[in-house]
Amino acid sequence: MRSFFVFLALIFITLQINAQSIDAGKGKINGKVTDAVSKQPVDYATVSVFKQGSTSPFNGISTDPKGIFSLNNIVAGDYRVTIDFLGYKRHTIDHVIVTDGGTMALGNILLEPVQNQLKGVNIVAKAPIIENRIDKMVYNAANDLTAQSGAAIDVLKKVPQVTVDIDGNVELQGNANIRFLINGKPSSIFGASLADALQAIPGSQIKSIEVITSPGAKYDAAGTGGIINIILKDSKVQGINGSVNLTAGTRQENGSFNLNARKGNFGANAFFGGNAMLNSTVLSNNKRSSTDQAGNITSLFQDGSSQSTRGGYQSGINLNWSITPKDELTASVGFDHFGNHNYGLTDQKETRIDASGNLFSDILSQRNSDSKFNAYSTDYSLDYKKNFKKEGQELEVSVNTSNSKNTSNYFQQQDYLNTGDITTGIRGNNPGNSRETNIGVDYTHPVTKTFTIEGGAKAVIENLKNVTNTDTLLANGNYINNADQTYAFNYKRNIYAVYLSTSASLFKNFLDFKVGLRNEYTTTTADFPGVVIPGYNTLAPSFVLSHKISPTQSIKLSYAYRIERPDYRDVNPFYNISDPHNISTGNPNLKPEISDNFEIGYNRSFDGGANIYVGTFYRHNDNDIQQYTTSFDTLSLNGKEYTNVLLNQRANIGTQASVGGNIFASIPVTSKLNLRTNIFLVNRTNVNKDPNIQTSVNRISAFQYRINLNASYQFPGNFMAEAFGNYNSSSRGLQSTRPKFFWYNIAVRKQFWDKKASIGLVASNPFSKYIDQYSTTTGPGYNQSSLRQLPFRSFGISLSYKFGKLEFSKDKDKDKEGRDDNSPGMPAEPMGK
Repeated sequence: MRSFFVFLALIFITLQINAQSIDAGKGKINGKVTDAVSKQPVDYATVSVFKQGSTSPFNGISTDPKGIFSLNNIVAGDYRVTIDFLGYKRHTIDHVIVTDGGTMALGNILLEPVQNQLKGVNIVAKAPIIENRIDKMVYNAANDLTAQSGAAIDVLKKVPQVTVDIDGNVELQGNANIRFLINGKPSSIFGASLADALQAIPGSQIKSIEVITSPGAKYDAAGTGGIINIILKDSKVQGINGSVNLTAGTRQENGSFNLNARKGNFGANAFFGGNAMLNSTVLSNNKRSSTDQAGNITSLFQDGSSQSTRGGYQSGINLNWSITPKDELTASVGFDHFGNHNYGLTDQKETRIDASGNLFSDILSQRNSDSKFNAYSTDYSLDYKKNFKKEGQELEVSVNTSNSKNTSNYFQQQDYLNTGDITTGIRGNNPGNSRETNIGVDYTHPVTKTFTIEGGAKAVIENLKNVTNTDTLLANGNYINNADQTYAFNYKRNIYAVYLSTSASLFKNFLDFKVGLRNEYTTTTADFPGVVIPGYNTLAPSFVLSHKISPTQSIKLSYAYRIERPDYRDVNPFYNISDPHNISTGNPNLKPEISDNFEIGYNRSFDGGANIYVGTFYRHNDNDIQQYTTSFDTLSLNGKEYTNVLLNQRANIGTQASVGGNIFASIPVTSKLNLRTNIFLVNRTNVNKDPNIQTSVNRISAFQYRINLNASYQFPGNFMAEAFGNYNSSSRGLQSTRPKFFWYNIAVRKQFWDKKASIGLVASNPFSKYIDQYSTTTGPGYNQSSLRQLPFRSFGISLSYKFGKLEFSKDKDKDKEGRDDNSPGMPAEPMGK
């Protein structure tokens, strides 16, 4: 299979090369942009080319992270070139003469800072909402009005190729195995509960989200779905500035505060952001029917409601010191917390009918449940970067440590209403802590101007400790420790990696490519009784090929080999009996899931500002890790019997193949009205190859899609309105269906005080109080249907204020293409509009 797609890739490249002809009669312009004071390269400065006498540029580009730019396919002539970057004087070069087939080298261009002259000056620069780069897609959330009032989970619903269901489960190109990063670094905030962690990050704190579906060799190989990197807001301009953002609503509230200070070569950024979901009532009912070997039918009806609250915060500080023009040191520390509380009452009716249709059991009961979860984490990082005399030669050393302390408590009591049985109950306390340390070294060496070699090494050291204490309710109302459900374990995993990659431009910049190979060796130890987890080696190749058809069109082909390692929850063999009718356990014999990912994408921009991206992908997973459910009329665990049980387990159940596509378009209908849409389609085929696992079907092919539409309108007087709607279709697996989901919101914002302050109103699903979620689960001898009604309607008001002398920021994120821990430090707020 892999050889077949490599063959297709070679055909694709050959066709592209043969189909295009290089116009030797055109020339190019290149150069480098440098800060005139610090002598540091100015990355993402805007280089524009004008025809003599014209006021609008006909071509342009941004400098790369090394300050270098190269404009190709320029028709011979006399031009004017300007270089702009916020916080610097515009640099203009007149009479740039381009000859047929020649190169006009502008050399080292010095930009002069103007921070001492900018008081009262308002410079506006805004990156597009969506940027498609050679190895990633970037969603600039800071420029999206409706994204600012919610949490990170709400922002992700608007990101191309990302799907989020109503419970906060995230998929990338239809795959839920995603490696989440914050500012390019792993964080233990994602370790305990991804949905809660994403709810704790305010949308106003997010600058952009990077979607990396085919990561290169520098990135960890973990995550068969790819990588989602959440970039939080920062600022590196001189002076003192900051911002305050507050949102108060009927369903959730959030706020953030950012303070930035920089003088000369030293800067400090501090931030605090929090989010809270107010008390919400979820209605639910569940119907289950199962048939045993004797033909007896057991039915379980559950009807209840639960109250839910959620909250969390993020805070931290970042220190940056440019020791010399070629040496930079960054240190950061972050503190995170999130938690939730759920409690409710459920009415239950359990009936049994024999094969002849006679009722022989009818039990009415009430279940009272309560659960709490809290997680605290601290992240430390230290990064050193060395630039050598040779242009592009760099050395980076980084250390990142993340510590987390989690505590969960649950309580469940069942009262029998018509049988005279004694009340049963269980309660549990589950403290745990984890630590992950990443140590990495990266080195970049440019062999020629068009050929670069990169290499590095990394060690990931993970250590987790978990304790579970379980008590059982006695007939006298007291609790006694349940030794069969009380346990503790240590889980350790180390990953040692090395990588090598090369990048080059071929055929006079006709084709750009990047090829890499990463090797990771994994060792795992866990003190589960009688369990030995063997070590294993992973060799992960990757490549990306890109061709610029014209200055406004490009096409790329990429491949990445990815793995998904089972985590401690997947392999934990102890049973979770917090709900006696729905019991779960892990599988210590799980193998890592492996995936081959192929992707082809085409991007084009138009003179009027419109942009379109069309992509298609194929993903094939082996040793696919999936959950499966087995029905038991009676299940005996540790000497105790449980009746009418669904047991949830994990296994390398077989294979999964996904074929899909993504279409994104942004169209400025007028100078005031902009429409943006994203369509995601995927057909997923799951195959059960394990003869020991019984599912209702052993093969299923299911189609899933997602469509969203965004409309924004700029009224006079700094007044803007925006509407967004998102629809996710239902999806099917080997045993279950997941419900469809429709979500929409409307927002308006008014800016004042020279755009330093704003006030906005936002409404989510204003015309429906609940969202109905229907789902089913089926298997040999049983079927279950469920309905949940979730409150999603909310109204809110948002306020923001920006202070400080400077009112500018970079036009784009710094394109940190490195390993997971290669981006700069912790976040703060940019002052751009």
